[in-house]
Amino acid sequence: MRTRWFVALLALAALPLQAQVAAPPQARLVPKVDTLHGDIRTDNYFWLRDRTSPETIKYLEDENAWTEQGLRPTEGLQSQLYDEIVGRLQQTDLTVPFRQDGYWYYSRTETGKNYPIFCRKRGTLDAKEEVLFDQNAMAEGKAYYDLGGFDVSPNGRYLLFLEDTTAMRYYTLRIKDLQTGALLPDTRDSVSNGTAWASDNATFFYTLPDSARRDYQVVRHTLGARAMAEDAIVHQENDVLFSTRVERLRSGRYLTIASYSFTTTDVRLIDALDPLAAPKLVESRREGVEYSVDHRGDRFYILTNDDAPNFRVMSAPVASPGRSEWSEWLKYDPAVYTEGIDVFQRRIVVAQRVNGLRTLRVVDPATRTSKLITMPEVAYAVSPGTTPDFDSPTFRYNYSSLITPQQVYDYDFRIGRSELQKATKVLGGYDRSQYAVERFELRARDGAMVPVSLVYKKPLVKNGARPMLLYAYGSYGATTEPGFNGAVISLLDRGVVYAIAHIRGGQEKGRNWYDDGKMLNKKNTFNDFVDVADGLVRAKYTSPEKLVANGGSAGGLLMGVVANMRPDLFKAIVADVPFVDVINTMRDASIPLTAAEWKQWGNPIESEAEYRYMLSYSPYDNVEAKAYPSLLVTTSLNDSQVAYWEPAKWTAKLRTLKTDSNPLYLKTAMAGGHGGSSGRYGRYKETAFRYAFMLQALGMAPVATP
Repeated sequence: MRTRWFVALLALAALPLQAQVAAPPQARLVPKVDTLHGDIRTDNYFWLRDRTSPETIKYLEDENAWTEQGLRPTEGLQSQLYDEIVGRLQQTDLTVPFRQDGYWYYSRTETGKNYPIFCRKRGTLDAKEEVLFDQNAMAEGKAYYDLGGFDVSPNGRYLLFLEDTTAMRYYTLRIKDLQTGALLPDTRDSVSNGTAWASDNATFFYTLPDSARRDYQVVRHTLGARAMAEDAIVHQENDVLFSTRVERLRSGRYLTIASYSFTTTDVRLIDALDPLAAPKLVESRREGVEYSVDHRGDRFYILTNDDAPNFRVMSAPVASPGRSEWSEWLKYDPAVYTEGIDVFQRRIVVAQRVNGLRTLRVVDPATRTSKLITMPEVAYAVSPGTTPDFDSPTFRYNYSSLITPQQVYDYDFRIGRSELQKATKVLGGYDRSQYAVERFELRARDGAMVPVSLVYKKPLVKNGARPMLLYAYGSYGATTEPGFNGAVISLLDRGVVYAIAHIRGGQEKGRNWYDDGKMLNKKNTFNDFVDVADGLVRAKYTSPEKLVANGGSAGGLLMGVVANMRPDLFKAIVADVPFVDVINTMRDASIPLTAAEWKQWGNPIESEAEYRYMLSYSPYDNVEAKAYPSLLVTTSLNDSQVAYWEPAKWTAKLRTLKTDSNPLYLKTAMAGGHGGSSGRYGRYKETAFRYAFMLQALGMAPVATP
């Protein structure tokens, strides 16, 4: 009998996974009754928060097995998609060098290697290459390796770098002597991302987190002076709504320490020539007023929303930089959103947003005359590049569009012209003329006009037959730029239209666009997405049977809400690392990010109105017994920004209540972080997996036998 039993086990183990996993996982119900504002709420899956529990790990692994079974018929397609994505890349490549403190810095990648290799040359580009840091060597043998801060001392001798091998954003600070190649004994664990060197090439500043991962201390260290655990605290931010950061300004003369919430900032200055001096406050914080500071000569340049909702540029003397001395430096236009300034010796570059698209204005500080850098397409993404030298004669910027791969330009301040430095190659016969880009606006239910950018392979017949992937984010004021994504070509070539909904919560149309999509206006974000999807269907770009929605993190919250609001409008939804357990998370200040985000979402503990509003849309709290689209939910066990238990609990509740037979898959990366894998090839595989799910849901790939 024992022999037969053993043989039977071997036979069972040899069966394909589909035969072993006969039914989707069902999480155990353990009611947890909670009372808040007079409500009695039951959270049956609260126990999934215990990452140390074998039962939790088994549940996540069972869900992974179920997902693997359902997507097994697409394994060939996944491989094909991965090969297509990688096949378009110039895998052995290098970045355009930039000049800093007498060196030319760049990074290069090599075929088959996951990470970049950081290099420099002294004096001229013809000089011998010096490898500063080979991330591949540092990551060898580690399941995850993320490089945070990377900061070379002004004299070029010391490299300060931050590394994370947990995916939890717990960084270890290390110093490498670039003359000897040795790692110095100066090291500290569990620091935050963000560092700044003083001008003595021995003193630097870094930040430390509190127990909730809030950056709350700025600390000073001098090489070899003492153990880093004994470093002096230069500034401590005690208000849990605020975080703090430190940076060295491009002029090199000052370091700034900024304390910031989602609505308010204040800034302190440290003379880089006198790093032991106490920081000096520029202007005391006032609720609702934000400002940042840059420097040139005897003036500070201040970007602020003080009496200017869309921000303006002010100036103040170095000797007395307080608000009483601020004067308008660039005339304020309330229709233009000023996003940032880059201050150089020769010019000041002002990034502004007009009609939803970023512009770059180059201003002569002596005459205040300005010139716009022109862009060649109707929809594009442009961003400042890396130009660390204060006395640089050029300004670097990056340009792309939905059909134009990234291009790197240097704008010459002297002649007022941009010169192309590099155009990214897309291999595999990519021909941009085969694709078309459109940008237009669709009306939301309250009359707001929502920008939409989309790209497709020509020709497009508007008969509702084309499949579409509709993406959006819509939170934290983050603008979704219509830039190039080489992976999307694999969808376009299969007939899929790729669209971006520039919904409220971002800042595409200025600060008001952001304010109208947060706190007690947050539902505008969700309504905008649904109304854009409806508008695209009405215009026959696609149909509900052909429409897939995707968003991640706060965009994953969006996916959870629209799944509850309008499940009939979407064939499938991909919710990546979704923030879906809004009430429970925003009530727990021990969770990273929570306290500060009371200014983003609301405080359900202190405000009855905010609690009611958040409860009315929280995806986890609003799952109902009804039909849902096909769903792929992704997370990472070590995600420090949206804990794995949020998507895990949401999936468990959906499995219990949904009435349809559509696939519901939860995929947990057991070693990844908020952004998934740390290596580039791992990320490409994750993208191929998502695309395979989408195509399967659209009937464009094989499906599993029920």
